[in-house]
Amino acid sequence: MNPTGLLEVTAVRRVTPRTVRVTFTGDGLDTLEPWPDQQLKLLFPPPGRPVRLPAGDDDVMRWYQAYLAIPEDERPVMRSYTVRDRGQATIDVDFVLHDDESADGPATAWARTAAPGDVLGRYGPDAAYRRPLSTADTLLIAGDETAVPAAATLLAEVRDAVVFLEVPDAAEEQPLPGDVHWVHRDGAEHGDRLLEAVRGAKLPDGSVAAWLAGEATMVRALRRHLVGERGFAKGDIEFTGYWRRTLTQDDAPTPEDLADATEKLS
Repeated sequence: MNPTGLLEVTAVRRVTPRTVRVTFTGDGLDTLEPWPDQQLKLLFPPPGRPVRLPAGDDDVMRWYQAYLAIPEDERPVMRSYTVRDRGQATIDVDFVLHDDESADGPATAWARTAAPGDVLGRYGPDAAYRRPLSTADTLLIAGDETAVPAAATLLAEVRDAVVFLEVPDAAEEQPLPGDVHWVHRDGAEHGDRLLEAVRGAKLPDGSVAAWLAGEATMVRALRRHLVGERGFAKGDIEFTGYWRRTLTQDDAPTPEDLADATEKLS
């Protein structure tokens, strides 16, 4: 499959008050091999311009250099998303909206008004970033609303999982299989109630691995609890900071971000 291409919107629907599900079609999607927690880069064009793609290349670094070579006023904004579901030649991607439109970034602003016929670019999904499923007896899944799409794909493949998902309120719950505990933020600080719920959880006997995703500071707090208080080996925790509370993906990584990246590569 060509790692880069165009995606055209075929359908848009609200699955919760704050979640927009966008269905895309595009060349190569009919041969896309599915796997859990499948990530891709979406390329959002500048307002009023068509999306301009870098020269296609199977090597991600050469592709990224070609992306940076696009003049700034024509360069699309790149954001990472999870494939929520797929059809024969389509993929679904969920976008979480802010309550306050003034907080919208380029991707959220696009999703708020997305309509059939809109076109984005993509890079991936790339099988080089595919991670093997845990072989532990139980998988602990914990994350915020941005982790729901990936959690859903994991639950379709994992037999025994304990799941804690923090969302703003009960209206943001989605039908998911398995043992899912929905944690309602209800105005509390992001991640506080999720950490409290995981701390209080009684995990099954046998081996347990963890998958954590969502806001980066929240994910670090969950990892510290699992390693420092529960005795998890670091290698038994798969973790991703999808977003940062006061920074965007365009901002430079913090020392904590660099430490996380180093640990993931070790």
